[in-house]
Amino acid sequence: MMTGLVQISSNLLYASLILYLVATFLFSGAIRDKRGREKQTGVNRWGVLAIFATMIGFISQIGYFITRWIAAGHAPVSNLFEFTTFFGMMIVAAFILLFFIYKLNVLGLFALPTAFLLIAYGSMFPREVTPLIPALKSDWLHIHVTTAAAGQAILSISFVAGIIYLLKSVDPTVKDKRSFWLEVIMYCVVATIAFIIISTSFSLAHYNADFAWVDKNGRPAEANYQMPALVGPHEGELLTKDRMNPLVTMPAIVNAKKLNTVIWTVIAGTILYLLIRLVTRKRVSLLLKPLVKNVNLDLVDEIGYRSVLIGFPVFTLGGLIFAMIWAQIAWTRFWGWDPKEVWALITFLFYAAFLHLRLSRGWHGERSAWLAVVGIAIIIFNLVFVNLIIAGLHSYA
Repeated sequence: MMTGLVQISSNLLYASLILYLVATFLFSGAIRDKRGREKQTGVNRWGVLAIFATMIGFISQIGYFITRWIAAGHAPVSNLFEFTTFFGMMIVAAFILLFFIYKLNVLGLFALPTAFLLIAYGSMFPREVTPLIPALKSDWLHIHVTTAAAGQAILSISFVAGIIYLLKSVDPTVKDKRSFWLEVIMYCVVATIAFIIISTSFSLAHYNADFAWVDKNGRPAEANYQMPALVGPHEGELLTKDRMNPLVTMPAIVNAKKLNTVIWTVIAGTILYLLIRLVTRKRVSLLLKPLVKNVNLDLVDEIGYRSVLIGFPVFTLGGLIFAMIWAQIAWTRFWGWDPKEVWALITFLFYAAFLHLRLSRGWHGERSAWLAVVGIAIIIFNLVFVNLIIAGLHSYA
C-alpha cells in the first residue's frame, strides 16, 4: 500500500509541475489584451485560465503532500527533496493570495517559474520514503520546518517583485554596475535550469558511481554519485568499475558528493548561458525586458514590501523561535552556532535591516528591489550551500 501511495504522490507532483508550466504560458498571454497592447493588471480570459491552472496545480501538489505524509507516517519535510518541494508549494500559495489582492498578471509570469525551478531542483535529489532518524522524531519537525519554509517562501515573493522592478528600471544596454549585477542574477537562473537538464540526463543514462570513504568521525562510509566525480570524498576509493576517478578529494568536513553537484551546476550553467548569448546576441535581462514594459513600479514595490512585512515575522517564528525550542529539547541547548543556525540568524538580521532601512531611511523602489535580491541570495545559500557542502548537525537534510 505504501508503494502505491508513493507512486500516487509522485504522479500528483509531476501533474502540478506541468500545470505550473502551463499557467506560466497562460500568464504570458494574460499581459496582452485583444488589441495586442500589454495588460499587466485585471483578470481577462487568459488571466482566468492562468489562475485556474495554477490553483489546480496547487491542489494537485497538496494531494502529493498529503499522500506522501500518509505513506511516510510523518510530515514530508525531512530531507532536501521534501523540503524544497514544500518550499515551492508555499511560494505558489503566497502568489495565489497576492494575485487575488493585486490582480497583477506579470507576477505569475515570474513567481510560477521560480516555484517550478525550485520543485524541479528538489526532484533531482533522492526521493525515497525513509524512516525518520531519532533526532527528527518530534512534533516540532512539523511545526518548525513548515513554518520556516512558509516564511522563506513569502519572503521569496519580494525577490520576484524585485526582479520585475529591476528588469523594468535597469537598462541592460548601458554597461554599468546595475546592469552587470542584474545579468549575474539571470546567469544564476540559467544555471538552475542547466542543473535540471544535466541531472536529468545523467539520471536517464542510469549513471552511478560508488565510493568507500572515511567520514569526519573517522568511520568508514559509502557514497553514491549520480554524476561523474570531479571531486571525491575524503580518503575515497572508487568501487564501481569503468567510472571516472575524481580529480581531487575533499576534507571530511566537506560533503564531496553534494559539492560535486554544485560544480556540475556551475559548469553546465556557464555553457548554457554562453549558448543563449551566442544565439541571441543579447543579454538575458534584455530578452526578458519586453515582458515588464508597462509594469507599474509603485505597485510592484508595494508587493515586495508587503511580502517582507508578512514573511519576516513568520520566518522569525519558525526559523528562530520554534527552532530554538526544538534545539533545547533535542540537544539540551537553545543555540550552538551550527552552520544552519548561523544562516538562519543572518537571514533574520538581514530582513530586520531591510525593514529598518525602508521605514527609517526611506529605501524604496530600486534600492528595496536590490535588497530583495540579496535576501533571496542568503536564502538560497542556506538552502543549497549550507545543506549540500558544509557539514553540521543539520546535514541529514
